[in-house]
Amino acid sequence: MNETSLRERKKLRTRHALIDAALAGFAEHGFDGVTLDELCARVEVSKRTFFRYFTGKEDVASSPTQDLWTAFLAELEARPAGDGGPLLSFLGDRLLAALDAMPAEGWADRVLLSRRVAAATPSVSAHDLQFCDRTTRASLDVLHRRFAVPAAPDPRPRLALDLLVAAFHHALDEWTRAPSPTRDALAAHLRATLAAAPGAVTLTLAP
Repeated sequence: MNETSLRERKKLRTRHALIDAALAGFAEHGFDGVTLDELCARVEVSKRTFFRYFTGKEDVASSPTQDLWTAFLAELEARPAGDGGPLLSFLGDRLLAALDAMPAEGWADRVLLSRRVAAATPSVSAHDLQFCDRTTRASLDVLHRRFAVPAAPDPRPRLALDLLVAAFHHALDEWTRAPSPTRDALAAHLRATLAAAPGAVTLTLAP
């Protein structure tokens, strides 16, 4: 193992330690009940070190699902151009691949804690919405640039991404109600929801 990989592993351990300490503290004392100084003291790092990883408390609280969508963007960038088929299916496959790249141990627990914090903390929910908007815009840019997907004013690419996000949140809601949520269980819920998504467009009301 070379020096670079050792350094990266140490950085990852520090980042996970900050996330775990923050989520545990927020769950126990509330978001406003844990100061940034207290959080850094728990992990024995400086505030300067904290800001190498996160922009603030809202950022660290939202990091588990943000990591997933950051990996989704990386999947879009890495995927060779030339794939055919429905855009929503393509996007769903990239999100499932990103989900598979999340750690099998620990990540699901962090997501559960993060969701509970967001549900009780308006500033964290607002941070999530801002991140979602930035990620959607970044995804559209990649789709236009790498896959020749139509640009605005064509609404279809944005609608496909919005449907992907809605499918993920529905799967997440179903997953959190399971007795013992795991990363693989979330993937199963997401596959089922994505399979049902096209039917939402053709669903009709009874006369």
